Amino acid sequence: MPIDPAARRAGIMGVGFSVPEKVLTNRDLEKMVDTSDEWIRSRTGIAERRIAEKGTGTSDLGAEAARRALAQAGLKPEHVGLLIAATTTADMPLPSCACLIQEKIGAKNAAAFDLGAACAGYVYALVVAEQFVKNGVYKNVLVVGADLISSYIDWTDRSTCVLFGDGAGAAVVSEVKTGGILSSVLGSDGRYGDLLKICAGGSKRPASAETVREKGHYLQMSGSEVFKLAVRGMVDAVLRALAKAGVKKEEVACLIPHQANQRIIDAVAERLEFPKEKIFVNLQKYGNTSSASCAIALCEALEAGKIRKKDKVVLTTFGSGLVWGAMVMEW
Repeated sequence: MPIDPAARRAGIMGVGFSVPEKVLTNRDLEKMVDTSDEWIRSRTGIAERRIAEKGTGTSDLGAEAARRALAQAGLKPEHVGLLIAATTTADMPLPSCACLIQEKIGAKNAAAFDLGAACAGYVYALVVAEQFVKNGVYKNVLVVGADLISSYIDWTDRSTCVLFGDGAGAAVVSEVKTGGILSSVLGSDGRYGDLLKICAGGSKRPASAETVREKGHYLQMSGSEVFKLAVRGMVDAVLRALAKAGVKKEEVACLIPHQANQRIIDAVAERLEFPKEKIFVNLQKYGNTSSASCAIALCEALEAGKIRKKDKVVLTTFGSGLVWGAMVMEW
């Protein structure tokens, strides 16, 4: 059923993103691992990615993205009631990345917590933020999607090292009179958790000489299986979210998919029968930035004029868990 127009609505009031200055190109990777620029481009669509300098924390990029989102929304840090950091690469196990970001930006009045949904974290966090705003618990919720996946990459494994980059994106979610978030759909299937994982470093297998020797702290992925499930999950989520919002595909001005792989994006577009000119893609510059992916793409789509006032926008994403989701908005 479409959203009740009389109900309280939540929408995005400001966005911002931050990426490291260091650029790692495909040519650079040719010197590090058995691969080539042509091989990477043809299989992924990625040309380069940003990599954080040693000593940088996820909270550093997250804080800068948060500052920019607040500035665009015309808010001061003390106006934030809740800060949600969507990340799986927090600076450290304790305290939360959200609390570190809170301190860095001076959001002294905010509650703060981390949300773990891997690459789908930004959309998941937007859905959570929407509930707090619609229920009147918080006036302004700051959502930050940030990951430094490079910290967990085996740079001798060409199946993963070519795919990922570091970055952060943020959004301020507040009450709006019209438009805003129209619907969302989230999903998960833990049966496929082994397909995309970092198996060591947690409570079951804490860090040890053995886990380091076995490369248990690096990201492991079964690419072909993830590909099929990602396409299926994102397509289903988009169709369900559109139906829930009462929005037709033809009404959508911009579709922003998780920026993981051009082949995945192409397959999603084909199955949705969605025109490619309405799909925003920037993975050629950043690779897969995990929870920051859709956040950064949303920022750049706005900057490029791909999204205008009253436009219908769809975000769709997929990540380890396995988890997926989609959101329909009116800008």
